[in-house]
Amino acid sequence: MEIIMRNGDSLWYYSRLLSIPYVLIKDSNPNAIMQAGERIHIPGLKVEKYKIKNGDTFFSIAEDFDLPLDALNLFNQNVNPKKIFTKDIINIPKIVSFPLINGKRKYDTRALKQDMKILLDTYPFIKKQEIGKSVLGKSIEMLIIGNGKKKVHINGSFHGNEWITSGVLMRFINEYACALTSETELNGNKPSKLYNDTTLLAVPMVDPDGVDLVLNGPPEDDVYKELVLQLNNGSRDFSAWKANIRGVDLNNQFPARWELEQVRKPKAPAPRDYPGTAPLTEPEAIVMAEITEKYQFDRVIALHTQGKELYWGFEGEEPMPLSEEIAEEFEKVSGYKAIRYVDSYAGYKDWYIQEYRKPGFTIELGIGVNPLPLRQFDKIYEDTRGIMLAGLYM
Repeated sequence: MEIIMRNGDSLWYYSRLLSIPYVLIKDSNPNAIMQAGERIHIPGLKVEKYKIKNGDTFFSIAEDFDLPLDALNLFNQNVNPKKIFTKDIINIPKIVSFPLINGKRKYDTRALKQDMKILLDTYPFIKKQEIGKSVLGKSIEMLIIGNGKKKVHINGSFHGNEWITSGVLMRFINEYACALTSETELNGNKPSKLYNDTTLLAVPMVDPDGVDLVLNGPPEDDVYKELVLQLNNGSRDFSAWKANIRGVDLNNQFPARWELEQVRKPKAPAPRDYPGTAPLTEPEAIVMAEITEKYQFDRVIALHTQGKELYWGFEGEEPMPLSEEIAEEFEKVSGYKAIRYVDSYAGYKDWYIQEYRKPGFTIELGIGVNPLPLRQFDKIYEDTRGIMLAGLYM
């Protein structure tokens, strides 16, 4: 939320007054010029309205709500504290100590957009960057949190019918941001240390077109509407659709033994598994390759469904023993089975390991048939949050 800076105030003063880490306030106001009258973002706070009762004073109200008196003054600058009357309404600042978004729903691009706005408004130290667009021109966006040299990338919804992974990732980002402002430990880890040591770069929805197709049906665009219906044998049930809107499986699009997948996978666009005519033909896959090259991630975690397994090797090119140590920790905190090699190629994780010789992981969340039912969400999140946290601190 915003406050109006007063003469003589500083970001450091606001940090001490409101018990919010200075670095988060500073990062929420990168362009602040520090002058009276300037609007300043204060992360992780909400305001509740309070109706003045007979006998109330600012001092007694601050005492009742366990607030510094000047915090009450700061959030009520248009109120004369010596002239408050019964039934007047004032603002009571409170630190947000609970998740604000609901990942446990049909998580399409509309839900993602709504939740990104909530997070960015509440935690403006989170930075949003449009990294590209889908076939249908929908934004593919990345959220960036932290100042550390170690860069950890996590993504979700490479496949349309694995949309539950986007809700899981957004829920984690919300929990992490909340812990930062409230200074609440995460599995014994100080969030401030994670923030200073690590930069999280998260792409919650790699394939927005595919997700919307699965959840909302064919697009309005006549060309692609006709195409997806044809590829789906005329059925309007797209629940089994894994590919992007052009019928290309994005996680078979990377130049990591791609030719081996081409031989044994569909030879034409299809709801799943078609690797395309060549590696990196699809804008969504190109975007992921470009940001990986640009940011030089130190490790990547790709969230998929299903199987309660995690894959961490590729053709012996993964760095040892680091990849194995991280995989063992992931297995320990989640209960998922760590598997080094699987008979699969051309995936994002495969390509990352091959190109950068750094730890890469594919996590298969939950168990059953895709798309996984929302009744699994809480259990999936409970299992997966440990993996995402370990990905940041290890």
